[in-house]
Amino acid sequence: MSIVGIIPARYASTRFPGKPLADLGGRPMIQHVYERACRAKSLEEVVVATDDERIADAVRKFGGEVVMTSPDHPTGTDRLAEVAKRLSAAEIVVNIQGDEPLISPVVIDAVVTPLREDPAIPMSSAMAPMPEAVRAWDSNVVKVVCDLQGMALYFSRSPIPNPREGVSGPGPWKRHYGLYAYRREFLLAFTSFSIGPLEKLEQLEQLRALEHGFKIKMVEMEDDSSVGVDTPEDLDRVRAILEARLNS
Repeated sequence: MSIVGIIPARYASTRFPGKPLADLGGRPMIQHVYERACRAKSLEEVVVATDDERIADAVRKFGGEVVMTSPDHPTGTDRLAEVAKRLSAAEIVVNIQGDEPLISPVVIDAVVTPLREDPAIPMSSAMAPMPEAVRAWDSNVVKVVCDLQGMALYFSRSPIPNPREGVSGPGPWKRHYGLYAYRREFLLAFTSFSIGPLEKLEQLEQLRALEHGFKIKMVEMEDDSSVGVDTPEDLDRVRAILEARLNS
């Protein structure tokens, strides 16, 4: 089974322009993501998809594979699909966020597993326990609730579930990882689906699959160690984590 990891990366960002090229220990952030993705045992190939020559040049300098895409894509998933169209031999495509420099190869492999084991599953993703109530109320942290078979029921920026009688001890919340594995045919179809009212309200693209009646298998990981970089402050957090690992 041919499985390809694609890292969509764009230079323009409202909160953090040039984010993929931000320096982390003498290497651009996109290099950290690429190298960690390459450690995933399930991926036969890892590709960076970008519309910016500055990012492409940085990837070529560290020996990575890069594909230039259209500058007109509204989302990273559309950029992903453009590359997937060219990779006709790929059966499973993994969308690896370019702003996750601490992404675990183990998580990538875990997200791929349901699609390898069950041909009826079109799409999968990951989640991790998030016991802290303060993070549950953070709209930048996406929460997910599932049915008893581990299929996503809903994703939200709100604290779901919202315990009616409050919480004592660890909370019930699950944080969603922005990592997806798709069957190639489903990915190409997904980008043609209309945007529904829930996706518009929450600004969460994965709700499109649920609104159109498709299931997303969620894989639960034991920890919540990945840190997404949305702002320069997030980058400082990652720097501190990397420095602590080097000094441990």
